[in-house]
Amino acid sequence: MKGLSSIVILGALLSAACSTEKKQDPMQESNLSTIPSLSEMVDTLTNKNGMMATITPYGGKLISLVVPGKNGDFDDVVLGYDSAEQYPGGNPYFGALIGRYGNRIAKGKFSLNGTEYQLKTNNGANALHGGPQGFHNVTWRLDKVDSLNKIELYYLSKDGEEGYPGNLTVKVTYSLTDENELMIDYEATTDKTTIVNLTHHSFFNLAGAGSGTILDHSLFINADKFTPVDQGLIPSGELKDVKGTYFDFTKATRIGERIDSDDDQLKNGKGYDHNWVLIRKNEGLSLAATVSEPTSGRVMEVWTTEPGLQFYSGNFLNGKDIGKGGKKYEFRSAFCLETQHFPDSPNQPNFPSTVLNPGEVYQHKTVYKFKVQ
Repeated sequence: MKGLSSIVILGALLSAACSTEKKQDPMQESNLSTIPSLSEMVDTLTNKNGMMATITPYGGKLISLVVPGKNGDFDDVVLGYDSAEQYPGGNPYFGALIGRYGNRIAKGKFSLNGTEYQLKTNNGANALHGGPQGFHNVTWRLDKVDSLNKIELYYLSKDGEEGYPGNLTVKVTYSLTDENELMIDYEATTDKTTIVNLTHHSFFNLAGAGSGTILDHSLFINADKFTPVDQGLIPSGELKDVKGTYFDFTKATRIGERIDSDDDQLKNGKGYDHNWVLIRKNEGLSLAATVSEPTSGRVMEVWTTEPGLQFYSGNFLNGKDIGKGGKKYEFRSAFCLETQHFPDSPNQPNFPSTVLNPGEVYQHKTVYKFKVQ
């Protein structure tokens, strides 16, 4: 099977051992000092078609996703590393669960019920992806449910963590179906009014991780508006029509076709790093995007219940990350499609709210579905 990293093989071997461990309280905090090896915590889901998804509780990260191509070959299509032990010192967002707040909050500040909160900042003056010790840098509690082909991850984010109010109880479920769908279900509750915006941050290359740029991938985004940003990638608050701009992906378009155009928005992001306002007909799952890669014939659809989608074209990859098989992850060698509420929503009253109150349940669902053409 082409493209299998050692982490996938290890995950498959250790799957049974992980699933037979004595059950703990799902909200019990993990302590890395009591765990002999990060590699011993990985677990793998496999479907009848040979597709495999390997997950580690460190950051809730998807460390391998092996999918078929048009010629029956298999490749790992997410950036990452050969060993789970490499993740704490590697790119913090490869395959990660993101929280409490995906994307950016201006100056790390927001107000709730008359109280101003100051978050830890880690992106210039702004807070990004929950802060330096966001959900991508914590160890989740992992349970595997073999009968349902799913992995459940639990985390208790304590009141004041990274500056966020409230004890937030979080559950994220990864499921793999025989229709080649990787499904991610998010759920959270709080004991104090807070803000929540969870997402998933895999870096995809449908030709295989480390297989050159993604500029020849074709992209459709089901959105008629996007949220323009300043040089710090903070939205202005405007919902701008994509028609007549370089941000119109309402017809499938090669990612590299317009990415280097003379446009202030593209310059601000060094390419695409923006939120699109999805066209939705109801509150259920809706198609957000479709990506295809011509050589492998792989197609990935993204379905979500969220109102927004962040398309990032790998503009800050620079070859310094040495990934699977010793490959360098170069400039624009991967893309991200992060389903979400909009960046800086707590400071933008015309954006959909990200406030979660006690007694409410935060829920959303995203599906990455793979096909060949």
